Amino acid sequence: MPEAVFERALLPEGWREKVRIAWEAGRIAAVEPDFGGPAETRIAGTLVPGTGNLHSHAFQRGFAGLTERRGQASDHFWTWREAMYRFAGAMNPQRLKAIAALAQVEMLESGFTAVAEFHYVHHQPDGRPYDDPAAMAVAVAEAAAETGIGLTLLPVFYAHGGFSDRPAGEGQKRFLCDPDLFARIVEGAKAATGALASGRTGIAPHSLRAANVAELRLLTAAHGDGPVHIHIAEQTAEVADCEAATGRRPVDYLFDSLDVDSRWCLIHATHVTAGEVARMAASGAVVGLCPVTEADLGDGLFPAVDYTTLGGRWGVGSDSNVLISLPQELRLLEQGQRLRDRARNRLAKPPLSTGRTLFEAAAAGGAQALGLPLGVLATGASADFVVLDDDHPALVGRSGDGLLDAWIFAAAGNPVRDVFVAGRQVVKDGVHVARAAAEAAFAAVARELAA
Repeated sequence: MPEAVFERALLPEGWREKVRIAWEAGRIAAVEPDFGGPAETRIAGTLVPGTGNLHSHAFQRGFAGLTERRGQASDHFWTWREAMYRFAGAMNPQRLKAIAALAQVEMLESGFTAVAEFHYVHHQPDGRPYDDPAAMAVAVAEAAAETGIGLTLLPVFYAHGGFSDRPAGEGQKRFLCDPDLFARIVEGAKAATGALASGRTGIAPHSLRAANVAELRLLTAAHGDGPVHIHIAEQTAEVADCEAATGRRPVDYLFDSLDVDSRWCLIHATHVTAGEVARMAASGAVVGLCPVTEADLGDGLFPAVDYTTLGGRWGVGSDSNVLISLPQELRLLEQGQRLRDRARNRLAKPPLSTGRTLFEAAAAGGAQALGLPLGVLATGASADFVVLDDDHPALVGRSGDGLLDAWIFAAAGNPVRDVFVAGRQVVKDGVHVARAAAEAAFAAVARELAA
């Protein structure tokens, strides 16, 4: 049974010194603080549990930085979406695998040890399914097999182009499924994730504008054994369209129509009323926040202070993958609340520091949203370990919660030194073991797409 003694570690009960952890078959078998016995492996630095990235569109990593020019008209989410659709049209399984692999490498190096892939580019460019309808989903799982990241694969159900079952547009034809075709994609995804050391499959009805209530009921009944993720209330135009079509705002309409519980992850939920905030917090669902992408797209600010005051659960995701960084997602979440409220330490829950509060909430919310046993260093949990370098200039001289505060708020460089997923080391001395190969494959695809 592999084991190691870590200099210090963040356990469920708090910070402890000289912590022995043993693992078997990818799970933690024993945790023993204040260990004074002999150990074959001793690891210096500070150990924290791996965190789940609860929302990613992997292919968009190849699109990062390509939309920073404004035309004559106003530029906003909907103009960005049209450009993104054109980029999605160039994807195939080989290209997607290469782009996803580099995104996953960057996630692992930043402290994410698993990712929920909200996967909606299913078909060939002309809209016809591949011979294997799950070929694109399988490409994401093949990337995860190479990088070692934990994967919750979420095939997306997308049937309409807008509320009231408006027909889909040209840019959406690669996404469209009926329930039978969708079921085949889900089965293929399950087979692919079942071969991973840390994998599972859920479903993702794309949004209330892409899946109607009858379809949502059918999907959640037919696929009742995994997470359910949905985009909701990201844009003010979406809220207005929902009100026009249904007479209710998106979150209220969803909660009035379905039983939303701890299976669900509500992505963005940016534009919500106090009543909707209370309903989400009481439901046990996780809200999926993507502050870097939400800032990049000009979405707005989620009312995180109100939501967390009511005990709401949340996690963070890298979404468009314009910039992949666990600490930056947490930092921007807190700093957005500070800018709005003109006050500091808005999400802290004393006696914990702000960094500790953010990290533990994201770790717990990510684990729930992915449906994987990560986010905690305890017996039975996944052997997902992130080791911070105490000698990094941002961390040196810090201890306890101060280490997390410095990592999240004061580190320009990356103090993540080592990362293990399901007991396998995938990052060593700050660099993923497959980074060179992932960079080369990504570069080849980027050159193809630029030609």
